[in-house]
Amino acid sequence: MRKRDILTPIGITLGFIMIMLAIMSKGGTSGATLFLDVSSIFIVIGGLVASMLINFKMEEIKLTRKIISEAFHKNDQRLPELIALFIRLSERARREGILALENELEDVDEPFIKKGVLLAVDGMEPEVISDIMNAEITATEDRHYKGRNLIEKAGEYAPAWGMIGTLVGLVLMLNNLQDPASLGPSMAVALLTTLYGTVLANLVFVPMANKLESKTEEEVFIKQIIIEGVMGVQSGQNPRILEEKLSAFLSSEIKNQQTSVEDEGFVGERVNEA
Repeated sequence: MRKRDILTPIGITLGFIMIMLAIMSKGGTSGATLFLDVSSIFIVIGGLVASMLINFKMEEIKLTRKIISEAFHKNDQRLPELIALFIRLSERARREGILALENELEDVDEPFIKKGVLLAVDGMEPEVISDIMNAEITATEDRHYKGRNLIEKAGEYAPAWGMIGTLVGLVLMLNNLQDPASLGPSMAVALLTTLYGTVLANLVFVPMANKLESKTEEEVFIKQIIIEGVMGVQSGQNPRILEEKLSAFLSSEIKNQQTSVEDEGFVGERVNEA
């Protein structure tokens, strides 16, 4: 299930707010207007867009909005629930046969689980199922890398265009030293383009690319658990053994939480019996 990841917009918004508060704490509202320069925006944004158009195909550019939206969403896949699902599938497969699992898939939302179980139901060899599912993981990693690479390149180009804007501003300033009135605007272009490029890179693009990378690692980790679960169900493994095998993927924190819940349930049963 996909949910909104509020940490991404909160982080970006908080970063911009802190920058604005730092500016206004020294110069007030009028000081904030000094950090707005149309020429600097044109250089950074325009140069960044031009570089992206040169670097990527139009088909890849069109996916930018979808790629960015992934950083604002997360998959709410709880490992204990995933393990419980495979235990249930294993128990039914041992009790009624592997063909009975098709009915169990009606309530499963994860396509990767459905694909693996259906391959098992079709009677494919375990090695074939593992190869097919691992090939999909590899394809997912490649697809995510291509999308993330677009954001990473934006993080590289933004500071570079900020430096280009700085050079433009310095040239304009040095070319008009005889006109004191032009020194201020030229210096603003020189400094603000660097500021804009650095902020865009370090507050937006680079953190967003890192989040996308961590999401890919998490998705691959979950799919590896799914493969182990499918293999266990397909081979008719004992549900308790399968549970122990899949529980090895759980962190110690989740295991402690499960233990606490089980202990509370045990205490409750003892109280009711008394």
